[in-house]
Amino acid sequence: MRVGVLTGGGDCPGLNAVIRSVVRKGVQEYAWEFVGIADGWGGAVKDVTRPLDVAAVRGILPLGGTILGSSRTNPLRIDNGIDRIRGTLRAHGIDALVVIGGEDTLSVASALSDAGVDLVGVPKTIDNDVGGTDYTFGFDTAVGIATEAIDRLHTTAESHKRTLVVEVMGRHSGWIALHAGVAGGANAILIPEVEFDVDRVCAWVESRFEINYAPIVVVAEGAVPRAGQMVVKDESRDEFGHVRLSGIGDWLARELESRTEKEARTTVLGHVQRGGTPSAYDRWLATRFGLHAVDAIRDGAFGTMVALRGTDVVRVPLADVTGTNKLVPNKLYEEFDVFFGT
Repeated sequence: MRVGVLTGGGDCPGLNAVIRSVVRKGVQEYAWEFVGIADGWGGAVKDVTRPLDVAAVRGILPLGGTILGSSRTNPLRIDNGIDRIRGTLRAHGIDALVVIGGEDTLSVASALSDAGVDLVGVPKTIDNDVGGTDYTFGFDTAVGIATEAIDRLHTTAESHKRTLVVEVMGRHSGWIALHAGVAGGANAILIPEVEFDVDRVCAWVESRFEINYAPIVVVAEGAVPRAGQMVVKDESRDEFGHVRLSGIGDWLARELESRTEKEARTTVLGHVQRGGTPSAYDRWLATRFGLHAVDAIRDGAFGTMVALRGTDVVRVPLADVTGTNKLVPNKLYEEFDVFFGT
């Protein structure tokens, strides 16, 4: 059997661990051959591939990014996109695909599966917002990076007695903001799932100053004020129709400074959350996902995605997990109210 492997969407710590795991198990246990498809769906459409064998995946476990490259190409918006992908698979004798990606990449995989392409999905995203799985690899690394940044910012906030607003990734979900904010001892955490009241955030900030401590406000990039609009730098969109976010942190800092008359600064962590070596947990989870993806192909369980449920890796239908984002439940967010403003 010849199996294609591709990584789509934003880069994410742990992608190389999946690639390594898939190739090692497929070659060593089943004597399969592998073809790496370059730059996600872009390479699948344009027929850009590279050899992928055990030698090619040695030493990549701790590396960030992806040796295959990635892109946000959406073949469903390209004329004859699906047929061109079929042509690439035929040209290289590829019998099945391992598709490693987030909600957008997996939504394309689901459409290809419906069109008769044999494939198995592996969920990745630092945002942890893919449905059907408790956790995605990349999330733990991103939370660790954000938490370390918050820890460092506490000292400069206290030194200057100013408010520091930390903007983290999270377009539709606030998993990174919530986990890192709680772990880093933030005094306010704002997530996309709950519109925030600027006056209430100001009250939290002033309450912190009253006890002679400087506040840290963690805000997800997709958070919006009550009765307001999402704050963006521009209105440009990617191929999946997503607005390019960023700007809420700067806007909020200006509002807090104006309303509280206390100096406020913004730190936007941005793509640093995606980069660098994956955490031990993300390497472990990504490796397990790769092993189980190979088993799913062996069993002919196409049109599925491997997922973590508790401590077990299971298979779920792609059609059941695409099209919606996994959001932070209000009940979970409200658990941490006691820490806001104190």
